[in-house]
Amino acid sequence: MKSRNGGNVADRPFYSIKSTDDHTLLFESRFESGNLKRAIKTGDYEYQLWMRTDLYTSKHTQWFYFRVRNTRAGATYKFTIMNFIKSGSLYNDGMRPLAYSEVNASKNKIGWLRTGSNVKYYKTEIRRDDTTKDRYYYALTWTCQFQYSNDTCYFAHCYPYTYSDLQEYLQGIRNDPVKSRICKQRVLCRTLAGNFVYILTVTNPSRRPSDAEAKRAVVVTARVHPGETNSSWMMKGLLDFLTSNSADAKLLRDTFIFKIVPMINPDGVIVGNYRCSLAGRDLNRNYKTMLKDSFPSIWHVRNMIKRLLEEREITVYCDFHGHSRKQNVFMYGCENRSNPLKRLRERVFPTMMAKNAPCKFSYKGCKFKVQKSKEGTGRVVMWQLGILNSFTMEATFCGSSLGKRNGFHFNTVDLEAMGYHFCDTLLDFCDPDDTKYVAILLELEKTLREKILAKMKKKGTAAPNMSLSDVDIDANYTSDIESSTGGSDSSVSDGLPMHLI
Repeated sequence: MKSRNGGNVADRPFYSIKSTDDHTLLFESRFESGNLKRAIKTGDYEYQLWMRTDLYTSKHTQWFYFRVRNTRAGATYKFTIMNFIKSGSLYNDGMRPLAYSEVNASKNKIGWLRTGSNVKYYKTEIRRDDTTKDRYYYALTWTCQFQYSNDTCYFAHCYPYTYSDLQEYLQGIRNDPVKSRICKQRVLCRTLAGNFVYILTVTNPSRRPSDAEAKRAVVVTARVHPGETNSSWMMKGLLDFLTSNSADAKLLRDTFIFKIVPMINPDGVIVGNYRCSLAGRDLNRNYKTMLKDSFPSIWHVRNMIKRLLEEREITVYCDFHGHSRKQNVFMYGCENRSNPLKRLRERVFPTMMAKNAPCKFSYKGCKFKVQKSKEGTGRVVMWQLGILNSFTMEATFCGSSLGKRNGFHFNTVDLEAMGYHFCDTLLDFCDPDDTKYVAILLELEKTLREKILAKMKKKGTAAPNMSLSDVDIDANYTSDIESSTGGSDSSVSDGLPMHLI
């Protein structure tokens, strides 16, 4: 296994075909972002699979990406991944695995497709050995048929987007004489394995120094969790739009300086981790860290934002993520209920997102409560630094439950479109004509009053014939009006990095 881009990987097969009648599948995952640990043949066309845990951990199995060869067309294969840890999964809500056929791609120009019948996610009778508690593994099983014999096929949890994909994309920008003028690239830092963490500055050149100084900033990051490849597709959509020649993109570049870190955790991406870096820890729990050498990308991102705040206002900070248990795209923010002048303002941007992408983005899925267990996340730390509009934008691994997209899986076009919708919403959010902004604030306040009044009536504390205008928000707005981000995929802190223990 390699953890540095460009390293050598042994490709000697673990099994050799005995004869032309041997239809045993040849499994492989010793490639970038692959993570299959073991494959066991349990029947003529049945295989039991075990995924590798995140390196230097005994958990975090959710992502999968592996290859098979020696396929037989028409045969029904059954695959069962045996060692997932989460008790709930979108696979029980209609989600299906992804498959890619090299023959289909070559003949028909068709890439990744949803596959699988009889898809089930269930609790096994195999006890986990990584905990003293009485906990068991969960399994994902599906059946499928291959369209072509002797094909090379890949299976994945989500559309892969590797570190090499990012490097190729960034090279394309550098080679473009127009885009390279408005998108400057530099290396923010090196990772534990020596990989580059890139930072992009996207803006139009200013004619006068005073024009540059007047620009506000927007900070967008992605891929702190390596298995959340959907975040990279949203990032690609954002960068495609920001570097385009559309009038709206030019207006955004005239108005803002964008600081973009498209892949915070390249080490984890390369080795096929789901959640952690090579420190064996969740980077999105360590934004308060002082351990620069253990968490270099996190330390440098936070430091960059601190310096940026000394120069100019940061209008929005957003960290792109994927989510394994909820449908749609949604945001987590940080409520400002203690300050009446700022109250509900953190909800305006997500509300605008829902209006701009009504078939993909769910405002009802957004949460704003700040929990103690989330204090080390980028969203909370940047909010504590003074960025009012500090968010994570979470994209489901599955699809939409909204409007005309209800019941459909998201594809890469859908995910890239969310990057565009983010930019489109920035234009609405910062429009000098604040009509939309004010209207949404009034709408949010009305909804809040309705929630408070409903709760007061349920508790029997509402006065007879009490109307919405009678509701005292300051006296009655408590954090339990809405639920927490309990549905978040974020884990609690695991402590010190493994190499310091």
